[in-house]
Amino acid sequence: MSDIVTTFKALADDTRVRVLKLLGGGEFCVCEIAFALGLEQPRLSFHLRILKEAGIILDRRQERWVLYRLNEEDMFIRFLLMAISEKISPEQARMDHERLCAFGRKGRPCAGNEKKEKVKDQRQNLCVDSKSNENEKR
Repeated sequence: MSDIVTTFKALADDTRVRVLKLLGGGEFCVCEIAFALGLEQPRLSFHLRILKEAGIILDRRQERWVLYRLNEEDMFIRFLLMAISEKISPEQARMDHERLCAFGRKGRPCAGNEKKEKVKDQRQNLCVDSKSNENEKR
């Protein structure tokens, strides 16, 4: 029973929910997430640790960066994440996403690493796709 309690405790924070919504768009490093959410890295690392300990997100090291992504292997967590993504404020999600896209355009070291070009291209497509979706909705 403690696993489910840990999971729900991890989800009981606005910042962590925003992180999850952002990670729904792919795999990101701490500096990208921090910039998108307007948080200092130490504060964000605290939230990422809680999400990781709950098994909601996974991480991997790529050179000097740690990349985070949603844990989509656990079916229970997948359903929770789908429910959460439906309930987060669309305005807040849009603002976070716009900051993430701006981060990639500013040529930050983590976004411009040559070994991450494929991921960078996918993120640029994500930013372009979201803008075209917004225009279609209008």
